Amino acid sequence: MQLPLSDSDLRLLRLLQRDGRISNQDLADAAGMSPSACWRRVKALEEAGLIAGYAAILAPEAAGFTFSAIVHVTLARHERAHVDHFIEAVSRRPEVLECFATTGEADYHLRVVSPDKDSYNRFLDEFLFRLPGIAHVRTNVVLKDVKLTTALPL
Repeated sequence: MQLPLSDSDLRLLRLLQRDGRISNQDLADAAGMSPSACWRRVKALEEAGLIAGYAAILAPEAAGFTFSAIVHVTLARHERAHVDHFIEAVSRRPEVLECFATTGEADYHLRVVSPDKDSYNRFLDEFLFRLPGIAHVRTNVVLKDVKLTTALPL
């Protein structure tokens, strides 16, 4: 069920997407609300599941992750056991930042980071290529980030 969003809610959400550490007082001021009304509305948005959480967004290269790739994975067969095993195994791997089940040529698209090319090759050889049911893996190396955002277009 989608929560009906007021103009005030949208303002709050835009502000929080820009700065999740903003104080309630500053958020209320920027949204044109009283601090108590602002706090109650943010709590309601959290409880409704619209605000899923708060996190620090790290700079991958500064954290030592200089290699990034988009990995296209095609399964040989879509037997439930292979699909479940793939999803469970990929979900446990910290280098896999995102995994999407997709239509088109590949069944899954992964965004993977690693410290370097050699680490990525170990990820492939020691993990991905050993999963049962994998038919094809294609890697697209990310040359540069053109746009990275977590903000929804509210």
